[in-house]
Amino acid sequence: MNNTKILLDLWIEARTRFTNLLDNISESDLQKKLLPAQNSVGFLIRHIGDVELLFAKNVFSDKTVKVTAKTIIAQKDTGEWTDLISLKSYVAESFEKLKAIVEEQTNDDWETLITTKEFGTKTKAEAFGRIISHTSYHAGQLAIILKYGIL
Repeated sequence: MNNTKILLDLWIEARTRFTNLLDNISESDLQKKLLPAQNSVGFLIRHIGDVELLFAKNVFSDKTVKVTAKTIIAQKDTGEWTDLISLKSYVAESFEKLKAIVEEQTNDDWETLITTKEFGTKTKAEAFGRIISHTSYHAGQLAIILKYGIL
């Protein structure tokens, strides 16, 4: 059984909850929020990309990834995520980077323990479950904000 292919397929399928939303987002949607929450559509898109790149770098040790996770550093929406083309490019890059390093994993790699300050010690497989649920969670938020949010 090829665990890497199974986990990669699972992540890609789960990520369609996010990518399907991207196809219909307009630049004006990027500033929508669901009050009283402060995170905008643009912030959440950037945040998903930031976390994917952090996973590639910190969980899977991809030395080629350079990331400044601005959404995590700021810990709040700063209002700067208003360029749709740039955001779509960023999450396309984060997807490709994470996908490429995941494809390099062997079956044994998935049982390797990794430790991060965000979620402690987990196997790579368990950690990968976190990125799957993270993206799906925020895709749900995006869908609600796009439907009910205001500018």
